[in-house]
Amino acid sequence: MPPLPPLPDDSGPPAPPLSLAEVEATARAAHAGQTDKAGRPYAEHLRAVAEGVRRRGGDEEQIAAAWLHDAVEDDALTEGWLDEAPLSRRTKDIVLALTKRAGEPPEAYAARILATPGARLVKEADLAHNADPARLAVLDAATRTRLTEKYTRMSALLGHG
Repeated sequence: MPPLPPLPDDSGPPAPPLSLAEVEATARAAHAGQTDKAGRPYAEHLRAVAEGVRRRGGDEEQIAAAWLHDAVEDDALTEGWLDEAPLSRRTKDIVLALTKRAGEPPEAYAARILATPGARLVKEADLAHNADPARLAVLDAATRTRLTEKYTRMSALLGHG
């Protein structure tokens, strides 16, 4: 895996926040070699979610969170890295809100997203890309059905059903 940007040390002024280009590079490096269920490079999903957030009127903090939305959940980056990273508190909170926890009921996951300012828009962009019929069409029927039901349920829990 390519090296990730160094974390700031505590001896001196705080590091400037990562730019969106740096966040993108970090996310791409963290997910390097990872593929989605269809075998496509995972960075394609991250790019699509970030673009979906931008198209929905999301701000830079939300776009940054979109690039990182699966990083902790997928163990691509640690929660410790996120905590120390030169990112806004809001971006970090959105990433943590979107990080599913083992055994967590969908209702609790959705409630956390709804309670975190800015997170719902990022999750909506994530669901939109995940539920894209062209993306689902390449999966086997059982997987396609299971995922469609999962995405429909989450959308309803977020108030879109």
